[in-house]
Amino acid sequence: MIFGKSPCLAGLDIGSSALKAGEIIVTKKGPTLKNCGMINIDPEAIAEGNINDPENVADSIRQLFKANNIKEKNVAVSIGGYSVIVKKIDVQTATDEKQLQETINLEAEQYIPFDISEVNIDYQILGETETGSDQTSVILVAAKKEMISEYINLVQMAGLNPCIIDVDAFALQNIFEANYDLTDETVVLIDIGANKTSLNILKSHSSLFMRDISMGCSQINQKIISLIDCSFAEAEQIKLGKQVDKISPDDLKQIVLSVVSEWSIEIKRALDFYYSAASSDEQIKNILLSGGGTHIKEFHQFLATETSSDVEIINPFKKLHIDEHFDSSYLEQIAPQSSICMGLALRRVDDK
Repeated sequence: MIFGKSPCLAGLDIGSSALKAGEIIVTKKGPTLKNCGMINIDPEAIAEGNINDPENVADSIRQLFKANNIKEKNVAVSIGGYSVIVKKIDVQTATDEKQLQETINLEAEQYIPFDISEVNIDYQILGETETGSDQTSVILVAAKKEMISEYINLVQMAGLNPCIIDVDAFALQNIFEANYDLTDETVVLIDIGANKTSLNILKSHSSLFMRDISMGCSQINQKIISLIDCSFAEAEQIKLGKQVDKISPDDLKQIVLSVVSEWSIEIKRALDFYYSAASSDEQIKNILLSGGGTHIKEFHQFLATETSSDVEIINPFKKLHIDEHFDSSYLEQIAPQSSICMGLALRRVDDK
């Protein structure tokens, strides 16, 4: 979904607890990190993908760009959640692009749980199916027009030009492919945000299965609030270990363990659903994590045990050239939460 013309873009990840932005340029040394940073926002400003306080969020975007010297006005942003549907479908092979588009639009109605007039539809052709040349596999993407308009208006309110509207899981896939050597093994990318977890199962360059799950780090905050009756901001500080006098270490540990156990079980359910529909009996051995939830070590252990997989944190800067002026410890700290914005920063306006 393209609205601008400049080939250069800044990636902007609009999360419900923090905003992340970055720029990647191509130099003689290869893909190079130009700028990157993040800023926290009011936890009530964005909820379940809905922008409740656009003026405040737009002001935070301006602060983020200024603080990190990001001068590029053309941006790529991404969306996710239940207002976005991503599905791999097979359609009758068409003789031309127009006929294919008409076929996909007709087929889309049976897969989209919204009125077709309420969504924007896009697709990516994957190629012929394994069953024969009369069928073509495509990735179908449908997003509610209302949600897209909200994000476009927000970015414009911040004084920026929204050029590409991507999907969170695709942006994550983009940065993974740029930094890791692709093999024939199946890999799972999981981004744990404040209120949403995105899951993308990949093999080579193909996405085999995607799912967004309504769970995230805010669940820990809510359990803290229910136990000691504090504000969300205070709960965030307690979760980060900065107000240990307000809750016992054992109580906090039990809260964290109960939440990450729920995450692991839900992810295992999603993987089991994938296994039940997959044509291959190959078991997933590698899971790469991104997002704020990666900082919770207990989660890695629970997930590895639940899924019988190796779990590691994705590094979105792994193959990028990093200039010496960057604080390496800061980049290491923000790396897991920068994956989506870095994947967006790799986009160019003429991408499909």
